[in-house]
Amino acid sequence: MPRAFFRRLLPDPGAVRNNRFVRWLGPWIQHPRLWHVDRRGIALGFAVGLFFGLMVPVAQILFAALFAVLLRANLPVAVVSTLVTNPFTFGPIYFLAYRLGTLLLGETPAPVSETDLQADVDATVTGAVAYARFVMEQVSLLGKPLLLGLLVLAVSAALLGYALITLLWRVHVSVRWRRRNGRRPG
Repeated sequence: MPRAFFRRLLPDPGAVRNNRFVRWLGPWIQHPRLWHVDRRGIALGFAVGLFFGLMVPVAQILFAALFAVLLRANLPVAVVSTLVTNPFTFGPIYFLAYRLGTLLLGETPAPVSETDLQADVDATVTGAVAYARFVMEQVSLLGKPLLLGLLVLAVSAALLGYALITLLWRVHVSVRWRRRNGRRPG
């Protein structure tokens, strides 16, 4: 099931290699390990994607793809798993990372005022550029606790993701072997 499941979800390697937007990458994305569906490649791709999805707020997909190529992890899984952070999960994840960072550093969390919340609403209303500027200002104010929390979350999620995929894959293979051996005439 894992192999068939991932093959059904992943794009055709030939179609991706021939795509006009990535064709220029040529030999870098030609390596068969980047497209092979096996336990190690899928688990490593998932871990790489989780790490960069949580750690890097900009160009996550680019960094995940680059490291997937360098580590010979499954490229599509690495790219897709960066989507752990998206417009719906970004706020809660960064809030959790900040709180974790303040806990680890022994600092008290910065209070959020009504003015900050109104500025957030105003920035959202005025446009994407203003909102991005506002978010970057807030992130820079949060500094060390946020970065430490993101690092701890990213490393933890990557390790847990790798372990979880490996464990689920092995359990599935073990169950299939038992079923197959149970059907053999004795």
